[in-house]
Amino acid sequence: MSDARTPTLTGKVALVTGASSGIGQATARALATAGASLAIGARRTDRLDDLKSELEAEGTRVVTLHLDVTDEQACADAVAKTEKELGPVDILVNAAGLMLLGPIRDADTDDWRRSLDTNVLGTMYMIHKTIGSMVDRGTGDVINLSSVAGRVAHTGGGIYHASKWAVNGFSEALRQEVTSSGVRVTLIEPGAVATELNDQITNPDAKKSSEESYGSMRTLQAEDIGRAIVYAVTQPAYVALNEILMRPTDQTNP
Repeated sequence: MSDARTPTLTGKVALVTGASSGIGQATARALATAGASLAIGARRTDRLDDLKSELEAEGTRVVTLHLDVTDEQACADAVAKTEKELGPVDILVNAAGLMLLGPIRDADTDDWRRSLDTNVLGTMYMIHKTIGSMVDRGTGDVINLSSVAGRVAHTGGGIYHASKWAVNGFSEALRQEVTSSGVRVTLIEPGAVATELNDQITNPDAKKSSEESYGSMRTLQAEDIGRAIVYAVTQPAYVALNEILMRPTDQTNP
């Protein structure tokens, strides 16, 4: 794995969604350490301002984006601002996401809409606004945050599984469409990661069950995912890491 301290991404522009916390925030830090310029997007702009100050103090060029990925126009505006201030997007990291668990029967269907709008449509919108430039230039990396939940399904996670299976299918179709143009597509599929995802769960029973599951193991840390992403995007141009599946060593369930 590349040494994260080596500026192997100097001259590259990375756009990271969901950068106000968790995997998005850790990935922004890792990409900055590797030398990339950063466009960091999220709805919580106060957190973005803090992250920008931190990264700029270390010499990174940073642009903040007030970005709700469920809004297609906001996605277009974010890409346009990035291109104007930093240049074309070389690395897109779709890290914005929700994990809304609960039974299908008697589900709050607002959770379903929020999940699909954020996890699926948000990812698609951001790709739609960046992929043309990547193909035209013959280079680029699209990193989509999926999950172990995009490979296996179990009770209590219907909408989350559906959203991540959609991301997996879309990513593979995209890979086939753009790989001959030199653009790489990578799915990152973590198991349990210590982030704020559990805090978002609206169903009390599902939230308790998830918290107990996470508490039973040494979870992955967001920084682990950030390092995996840097590893993927610093491979030679002829090497495409299409899937990275990573679980905590202690995780026995799917």
